[in-house]
Amino acid sequence: MTRDTMRAMVYRRYGSPDELRLEQVPMPVIGDDGVLVRVRAVSLNALDWHLLRGAPYIARATAGLRRPKRTVPGVDVAGVVEAVGSRVTALRPGDEVWGEKSRACAEYVGGPERLWVAKPSSLSFEQAAALPAAGVTALQALRDKGGVRPGTRVLVHGAGGGVGTFAVQIAKADGAIVTATTSTAKVDLVSSLGADRVIDYTRDDVTAGSDEFDLILDIGADRPLRTMRRVLADEGTLVVVGAPEGRWIAPIVRLVAARLLSRGGQRLIGHLTETRREDLLAMNELVESGKVRPVIDRCYPLAETPDALRYLETLQAAGKVVITIP
Repeated sequence: MTRDTMRAMVYRRYGSPDELRLEQVPMPVIGDDGVLVRVRAVSLNALDWHLLRGAPYIARATAGLRRPKRTVPGVDVAGVVEAVGSRVTALRPGDEVWGEKSRACAEYVGGPERLWVAKPSSLSFEQAAALPAAGVTALQALRDKGGVRPGTRVLVHGAGGGVGTFAVQIAKADGAIVTATTSTAKVDLVSSLGADRVIDYTRDDVTAGSDEFDLILDIGADRPLRTMRRVLADEGTLVVVGAPEGRWIAPIVRLVAARLLSRGGQRLIGHLTETRREDLLAMNELVESGKVRPVIDRCYPLAETPDALRYLETLQAAGKVVITIP
């Protein structure tokens, strides 16, 4: 490589998407076990706007008290291998890959070989970029925390977003009986993903009925825990994925409360995702078998990342919002 700079979306202080600027920044430097990837697509997550806004404030203890330490958004990426370190064995320049690497809204990212897996040929770069955070979160919440298996009665509350669209499909792939809640505009989409029953939560309250679920994925945590427990089986598990909005400690309180409120045979678990290579490979298997397909709402060019984040913050996106870098 002869280039020493690249384009990236950068913010230097906490605030709204207006803080983002397209700038020239230094190229990533890779080590002997590193892989340099030419980015083709990046998908955005709630994490990106939380880090940009520095909220909840308690997160600034690690993200930077006065100014952000991470100044480029994005963690989900797909692209083409540009160069590899001397100890890299499984990848070579020209390979199409996807993975999870911070500071992804840039022309290039670099990281250890373990962060990357081959992109299925059936997926576009945009679709592959939609997989990492949302797909792995749904996978871990269902399989690791929820113990989903054939016949499990699963409720996916908030099924129309990034995590929810994956959760419905993965639960069905594992043989579960899936009830999903979503907004009016996304009912048809969620039905098309295989949910056995879809409830428009703007019209009907799933917690007011007599249904009982073995596993509940509460995505977005917009309902009180005690309300969700009404429809949780005596030996059931409620997994909180995400947290309510709040500038101070409301999200942390929600996760702590989930642990404290567990009683009897019911389990309430706050889920925090930790991406592992085996989970990336598991997502590849689900895609290649035809059991899971990424859902993309909109794509934006790199220069319009601020607009993409503004749209994501409305919580209206059906599936993922993706940044493309031709």
